[in-house]
Amino acid sequence: MTVVALVGNPRTGSRTYGAAVAAAEAVASRIGEPAPPDVVDLSALAPVLLAPVPSAGVEVALELVTGADVLVVASPTYKGTYTGLLKAFLDRLPSGALSRTAALPLLVMGDPAHSLAVEVHLRPLLVELGAFVPTPGLALLESQLADLDDVLAAWADRVAPQVAGVVRREGVRS
Repeated sequence: MTVVALVGNPRTGSRTYGAAVAAAEAVASRIGEPAPPDVVDLSALAPVLLAPVPSAGVEVALELVTGADVLVVASPTYKGTYTGLLKAFLDRLPSGALSRTAALPLLVMGDPAHSLAVEVHLRPLLVELGAFVPTPGLALLESQLADLDDVLAAWADRVAPQVAGVVRREGVRS
């Protein structure tokens, strides 16, 4: 079973990156996946994502994402939704590309007023790509980052049984 973290922050080494990797690790450990999650960091691909010629890095990233059994999709909240960088990457996927993937949306935000963005904006995008989104997404407030391990432990304890059930029921590729 493969677990992948997709990070849509345009800044390298961001708090979103740390949260995404930690979230993927927390879920992976609870569903019995011993291998560390793969990470697709879009900040590294930003210069070539919209280039007119294909990029080997982008192609590898697309393969990792479409090959994931469990995909944690993380972005900071910009203007009440996910980043344009994440949208530009996901727009490269054909319809149904995530049809055998359990996706877990995660948005990092500064204001709790944006908490619904994970369900109203990011979840529908993942569903449009065919992903199974078996749980509510995680709206992670910047103020919670100091207690990230505790927040993610509670979240992963809640979502892991649902993820494992969906992955088993829907026929994992592994």
